[in-house]
Amino acid sequence: MQGTRVTYTYHTAGTLAANHVFCFTLPFDAQLVHVSAVGSNSNSGILDVGNNSDAEAYVKDKDIGDSYTPGCVDDPSEFVGSNNPHIAAGTIIKATLDYDGAGGTAAADFTLVLTFTEG
Repeated sequence: MQGTRVTYTYHTAGTLAANHVFCFTLPFDAQLVHVSAVGSNSNSGILDVGNNSDAEAYVKDKDIGDSYTPGCVDDPSEFVGSNNPHIAAGTIIKATLDYDGAGGTAAADFTLVLTFTEG
């Protein structure tokens, strides 16, 4: 069964000047099946996705895409643990963007899309 797909999207306009943390919960058990992240420029941004107790539990040190070409995590082997993460209802999901990597070029017009299946 494919199940219901839910997409969480976050966008911030302009050139970033600090790291960003995005937190939310889902009211049902879910599986993270796809992550897409991109800036409008050539940038050094790095994304982690996890939970409140482990910020890198699901995706670790993913380079975000450059110049409107998203960097994606869409194969189970690309997630931490080489499987699509199963996330319990009510878990605080945390996406952390290091806006310039280790002091490189700051991301601009950042967009993040997380896709989940219910169950």
